[in-house]
Formats: sequence, structure tokens, C-alpha cells
Amino acid sequence: MKFSDQRKIMIEEQLIARDIIDKNVLNAFSKIPREDFVADNIKYLAYSDTPLTIGENQTISQPYIVAKMMQLLEINRDCSILEIGTGSGYQTALLAEIAEEVFTVERIKILSSRAKRILDKLKYENIYFSVHDGSMGWIEEDLKFDRIIVSAGAPEIPISLLQQLRPGGIIIIPTGDNSQQQLHKVVEKDGDYIHTMHDICTFVPLVGKLGWKS
Repeated sequence: MKFSDQRKIMIEEQLIARDIIDKNVLNAFSKIPREDFVADNIKYLAYSDTPLTIGENQTISQPYIVAKMMQLLEINRDCSILEIGTGSGYQTALLAEIAEEVFTVERIKILSSRAKRILDKLKYENIYFSVHDGSMGWIEEDLKFDRIIVSAGAPEIPISLLQQLRPGGIIIIPTGDNSQQQLHKVVEKDGDYIHTMHDICTFVPLVGKLGWKS
């Protein structure tokens, strides 16, 4: 079966069937070739309902959980997004399809470089890369963001990320222990933070000064 056909089935059976209804999110998933972001020997698994290894003890997340996080993030074309955990670059591409700008941080240089090569080949011009401790947020310059998405499990929400959120902004981050987390949504409103909890999930740990120690 062609990858394009597998992509359509993934959207119908893994996303829409599980209440992913955000049209921007679904349109982005329909455009991005997930097979480009996994190794040749597992391309046949590109549209499976599971995370996949990308090397360096990291994974490309299950499509549904990426879609759920993006739906909770309430992205629009005017958004500036901070992504913590570039990983394979797949989620980065999905975000860049919707948002105005994506600033993506990865602590493992080889993963960041590989993702950048793929995303450059796909001709994205609204993505900015950095390699450093993602628990510190964006450190290249003093910026604030409309949306922040964290693709690694943290013991708690790093204060650095809250400080980089614009008024009215939203953070989505998995919080919990190293074996299991829950999606944590934070909305800034009038100087206060409104917290809600969502799906149970399992991510690689957010390693860093304000995350887990390596």
C-alpha cells in the first residue's frame, strides 16, 4: 500500500476516530510524509499507531498523541510556537504547517542536525533551530511565545517556560514520573495560570537543569 494511502487511513482511524476534530491539525497531518522522518528499515511502520525509535534513545511520538497535543494547543496562523524536543522533526513540520513561526530546541545535536536536513529539504522557511537544554526554554534571545509544546516528560512545569509565555498563551507538557505522565495544559489569563489535565501518556524524560538529571 502506498504511503499516501496509509496516511489517509491513519487520519481516519487513529485521529478522527479518537475525536481529533481540529481542521488545521488534520490538514497538517494530511500533508506531512511521516515516512521521511524514520529510518529506512522501519519505514513500513511509519503510519502505525505507536511511537518509533529514532536513535539516541529517543522516539518519534505516536501520531494520536501528537495530534491531541496540537489540538489542545489551539494553534492558528498568527502563533509563534516554542517546541521543546525537536526529535525527528515530524512534529516540527506539523506545527510549521499551521503557525507563523516555530522555534525548536533539541539537546542532542545529531538529532537536531538530521531534522534540519529533512525540514530544509521540505522547504520550510519558518523554523528556527537551537541545540541546548530544553528545560531552559529558548535561550538564543529574549523572546516570548503564544504557544509552547514540550515533547518530553517533566517532573513539573519548568518556571523558565512559564516566563516565556505571552499573555493569553498556552503550554502543553507531559508531567509525572519517568514511567508515566499526563498531558498538562496551562493557559495564561490576566496574570494567572489555569491548569487542566488530559490524556495519560509516556514520553522520554525532559533532561536538563529544570527537568530530570541525566
